[in-house]
Amino acid sequence: MAPSGPSSVRRRCRRCLYWIPVLFISIIVCWSYYACVIQLCIVTMENIGEKILCLIAYHFFLLLFVWSYWKTIFTLPMNPAKEFHLSYSDKELLEREPRGESQQDVLRRMAKDLPVYTRTMSGAIRYCDRCQLVKPDRCHHCSVCDKCILKMDHHCPWVNNCVGFSNYKFFLLFLAYSLLYCLFIVATDLQYFIKFWTNGLPDTQAKFHIMFLFFAAAMFSVSLSSLFGYHCWLVCKNRSTLEAFRAPVFRHGTDKNGFSLGFSKNLRQVFGDEQKYWLLPVFTSLGDGCSFPTCLVNQDPEQASTPTGANTATKSIENNPFPAKPLRESQSHLLTDSQSWNENNGNSEKGKLGMSNPGLTIENET
Repeated sequence: MAPSGPSSVRRRCRRCLYWIPVLFISIIVCWSYYACVIQLCIVTMENIGEKILCLIAYHFFLLLFVWSYWKTIFTLPMNPAKEFHLSYSDKELLEREPRGESQQDVLRRMAKDLPVYTRTMSGAIRYCDRCQLVKPDRCHHCSVCDKCILKMDHHCPWVNNCVGFSNYKFFLLFLAYSLLYCLFIVATDLQYFIKFWTNGLPDTQAKFHIMFLFFAAAMFSVSLSSLFGYHCWLVCKNRSTLEAFRAPVFRHGTDKNGFSLGFSKNLRQVFGDEQKYWLLPVFTSLGDGCSFPTCLVNQDPEQASTPTGANTATKSIENNPFPAKPLRESQSHLLTDSQSWNENNGNSEKGKLGMSNPGLTIENET
């Protein structure tokens, strides 16, 4: 039975208020459709060929824009898998322990077989008290959604959704296609906007729609270009917005480039391996959102040690740092070329070291 009372009413009202920015964008798009299609193309343009080309191109950009916007809004953010959640017995055990190092010992033991490698600023295991789970790498708790979101970038009010692993590609395409949509309107409307100021257009209703359409599209183009450029930079560096403001902390310390694998691989991690799907709002991102390959620099000297007889693997490690943690199968192929370790040596190391996280193993030993 759903909870009732003042708190429930407040929650429902809050949910409705969260949709106001989305409603505002929808109203702007609907008005721009009327202004561009009806008032500009059909009423104002006199050349039939220009009308047809403008209408076809406009609806093409509008389709891509609305499709990507829809996917960004209604794609549910992914939450950590069950393996990261504490069992009932683990929760009881954690609650019995006093806060501090004793709780960290319990969390280390629980997380030793999980693909986690990042830490808190103090070097502790990242644990969410509200969701009662060990946080996967790049996972953060959203205060608006009240959930832990995989590879959380930020909570965007303009889409009323968390932007994270499941919809980050859609968000990028939404920024790209909304920018193209606005730039197309500016380019199409420019000559008629100039005619407005030179009194080349008659004083009709279309005249004022053309003027405001140009101003609105130009202003949105400026803001969207800066935001899209910033997120393109984040993709090239393989960082989220949160990681850009606060670099992730690894076993060896803070490393802002810890997840960067190079431009090509960083791009593929978001858009996938098949380039024919890159420009379409369909999910093609690599991995499961719970584990990520890393290209660690300034590694902890303790982690560089290898078993006797693994000379080839040692040389590979010295030349090309690799993630000191177990990777999911869907992610490991990003590290199978010259910037990764030899597959056979990697399997050999896996057999000797097991599936536990080396960083966590070291902490347990100390």
